[in-house]
Amino acid sequence: MCKGLIGKKLGMTGVFTSEGQYVPVTVIQAGPCTVTQIKTEGADGYRALQLGFDEKKAARTNMPLQGHFKKSGGTNFSYIKEVDVDNPEEYDLGQEIGTDIFQIGEKVEVAGTTKGRGFSGVMKRHGFAGGRKTHGSKSHRIPGSIGCSAWPAKVIKGKKMPGHYGVDRRTVRNLQIIDIRPEQNLILIKGAIPGHKSGLVTIKKLKFER
Repeated sequence: MCKGLIGKKLGMTGVFTSEGQYVPVTVIQAGPCTVTQIKTEGADGYRALQLGFDEKKAARTNMPLQGHFKKSGGTNFSYIKEVDVDNPEEYDLGQEIGTDIFQIGEKVEVAGTTKGRGFSGVMKRHGFAGGRKTHGSKSHRIPGSIGCSAWPAKVIKGKKMPGHYGVDRRTVRNLQIIDIRPEQNLILIKGAIPGHKSGLVTIKKLKFER
């Protein structure tokens, strides 16, 4: 079985369960994804499916990729990613994979790129408490001392400092699927996931449950 899908984060909303409980959910447009390449143990050393997502015009696709996509039907895609699969021989080039590989109530892991926050200070980036607000203090949002006195007289590698915040690859595990709407290719996942609206995400089955 294919163990993942490429999707797009559409935003957040809330739904009511059959028991009347309100649950915040993230809505993901999951697929349909097209198999653009099949990786086998004998030919490539591992088993995987390369999936294409989000069709685009040939004019916006370079020639090498157009040749690659012709093998799976000629449809060009904006994104391609590999996902694990148990038996790649069960799949064909050009085959579509949809939300039916998941079930309601199943727990999955979702990977995405976090929102970019630009250059941020230590309070926003690392959650520092900041300096005193009264008694003549002029050090409200600075990190404070970063050195090590006389020895070793240097800033230790890895010290939390101001810098670029966001645009990092993050994976959140054990997220529960609340609802699946196959006719719209939508998956509703409990809670928040990394990324901004319309951001690309990957939904995968758990390798192990914590």
